[in-house]
Amino acid sequence: MNSITWIGLIAGTLTTISFFPQFLKTWKTRSTKDISLEMFLLFCTGLILWIIYGVFIQNLPLIMTNVATFILAFPILVLKLKYK
Repeated sequence: MNSITWIGLIAGTLTTISFFPQFLKTWKTRSTKDISLEMFLLFCTGLILWIIYGVFIQNLPLIMTNVATFILAFPILVLKLKYK
């Protein structure tokens, strides 16, 4: 792997990890009142498009990090819809 790939993996990992505290807080408290539904709908849609784009250009860091972020963001969206 070249250094550019490593930069992509590290950047994606940090971005993904940033959602973990919100995911835990939402899961524990079952409260989503301070989370914007529109933002999470747009964000999850953007993640899906990034994943599709990553598949088309065959960019593993882009695919992996966006899948991981989607795995953390999508449950927050579901909880937001459930606990409006």
